Amino acid sequence: MFDTLTQRMTRIVKTLRGEARLTESNMQQMLREVRLALLEADVALPVVRAFIEAVKEKARGAEVIHSLTPGQALVGIVQRELAAVMGGADEGQASELRLTVAPPAIILMAGLQGAGKTTTVGKLAKRLREQKKKVLTVSVDVYRPAAIAQLKTVTEQASADFFPSNTDQMPVDIARAALDWAKRHYDDVLIVDTAGRLNIDAEMMAEITALHAALQPAETLFVVDAMLGQDAVNTAKAFNDALPLTGIVLTKLDGDARGGAALSVRHITGKPVKFVGVSEKLDGLEVFHPEGMANRILGQGDLLALAEQAQRGIDDAQAKQWVRKIKKGGAFDLDDFQAQLMQMKKMGGMAALLEKLPAQFQPASGQSNLDQAEKQMRRMSGIIHSMTAAERTQPELIKASRKRRIAAGAGVHVQEVNRLLAQFEQMRTMTKKLKGGNLARMTRGGFGGLAGMR
Repeated sequence: MFDTLTQRMTRIVKTLRGEARLTESNMQQMLREVRLALLEADVALPVVRAFIEAVKEKARGAEVIHSLTPGQALVGIVQRELAAVMGGADEGQASELRLTVAPPAIILMAGLQGAGKTTTVGKLAKRLREQKKKVLTVSVDVYRPAAIAQLKTVTEQASADFFPSNTDQMPVDIARAALDWAKRHYDDVLIVDTAGRLNIDAEMMAEITALHAALQPAETLFVVDAMLGQDAVNTAKAFNDALPLTGIVLTKLDGDARGGAALSVRHITGKPVKFVGVSEKLDGLEVFHPEGMANRILGQGDLLALAEQAQRGIDDAQAKQWVRKIKKGGAFDLDDFQAQLMQMKKMGGMAALLEKLPAQFQPASGQSNLDQAEKQMRRMSGIIHSMTAAERTQPELIKASRKRRIAAGAGVHVQEVNRLLAQFEQMRTMTKKLKGGNLARMTRGGFGGLAGMR
């Protein structure tokens, strides 16, 4: 996500910081580089023009405080304007769903076929279930039977309820029946997955307009594929003209190295980007933070998104159970070590975590190191799975013959088993030193906080 733009912007930032003072000449040169970086990232031309003018105006009137160089001051202006283009601080609350209405709160999903609407419904349902909401989903796509089946599958995976429909029914009738069911069964949220087309057409717009009129949803979310680039902007504008959208969900940002659509759709439509899809998994949906995204583009990391991701991945019950065990004198064992690996996996793995860190904390060799780290985590998990329950709780049982059996079961060399046991012993030594305040801090930080201690 944003790889190309981030690389260009990071180079520009480094150049700016090397400037002793800000002049009209070097400012023009740097803004030219910024303009090219944005255009290469597929940001819409009107957005680029407005952005450059805003930065230019702010830079000319900016006072450079003593602690900053002029270059650093311009970097700050670029960061603030990037955030403003994508929504700014004023939309912090708007980025979350507004569901404070008489239940069920209705979320109407709109978008073209293939944009990822159905998967996004599943992701939203999972997110809301984690917030202890009772969720019902329904598909009014009567043109593709596979769409109804797909929604049923992802709804079950999200542990939400599914309202059945079929291709013989009218979309508005299905929606009204689902709403009636949701009211009678005290559902908190009803998510309506609408039909998509390969292209925008009058029939599609008339149908979704009728659905909106019948349901009066609390949220009308437009789901758009970020990989469409300029077409994403045009499509978003067409839907925004036809519907009173409340927000946008950008999908497939993990598959687009440019990410220009994220910088364009809010500016063009005036509606906030509420969520971004960052993987095909049901937990691959992140709240969109304009300031954090601006920081990430400039290579400064998105620590707020990282904290949210960590919080969602933490199993509080498991964390507290582990802390109670240690307090009572229980030994840290390989089951606990395995739980840490699973915690990292739930948080998206190494790549998903590291991409949100500032550039200086990311590995210099890039993706190859990340891939190696992911493979190592999977290998370690496989080794532990090859052990017996007794071996996991009493690692001292694991001698030469057992190591050979474990290695064969996991498909690795004995040296890999030795390496895992050495890492485990380091971790166990560390847990023995945890007393009072440190243990309380870990309880507040959650079980996942152990991941950084390896």
